[in-house]
Amino acid sequence: MFQSHFSYKISRMKILKFTLFIILLMPLIYLVYLYQMQDLTADPIEYILHYTGIWTVRILLLSLALTPFRNLFKQVFFLRIRRMVGLFVFFYATLHLLVYLGLDLGFRFGHLWEDIVKRPYITVGFLAWLLLVPMAITSTNGMLRRLGKKWKTLHKSIYLIAILACLHFIWLVKADLIEPLIYSGLFFALLFYRLIKYSKS
Repeated sequence: MFQSHFSYKISRMKILKFTLFIILLMPLIYLVYLYQMQDLTADPIEYILHYTGIWTVRILLLSLALTPFRNLFKQVFFLRIRRMVGLFVFFYATLHLLVYLGLDLGFRFGHLWEDIVKRPYITVGFLAWLLLVPMAITSTNGMLRRLGKKWKTLHKSIYLIAILACLHFIWLVKADLIEPLIYSGLFFALLFYRLIKYSKS
């Protein structure tokens, strides 16, 4: 009976993870649909850049909210999906970068260097992506075992990544700051929650 219950829990977890995988993939599916329908506004490159960037920020916020959700709802499920959510952050951030490099710059890397030097929002955005790379590479169980305590230290860079992402968004928008400030406020609320929790432990 215990084995049957255990198998049921594993099957349920797999179903939940698969469902979440499809949900996190839906923004890309919808973007492909808009492309097929030729409904990407008058400036499709700008639209795709903003779209992939905003979904990177949204999923990043979701990844930071999983621990508070775990504490609030007492469900271990939220901890077991952190890796998948984190990899989707890297996926959409990489997609965002590739759209910028390929569609906006035409893979002219000399122009990339000029933008990094001249435009602060490009600098912090690119730095945020670079910090995501080692986190994605070390997301496996094998790397966790090899790195030990260093793994947690490395993955705490997610807070710096979130700050850089917020700065990238704010400096990019310039005029209508309501949307980036909302996301920045949510991030700092999550960060404040972490600080309060760790100060009590």
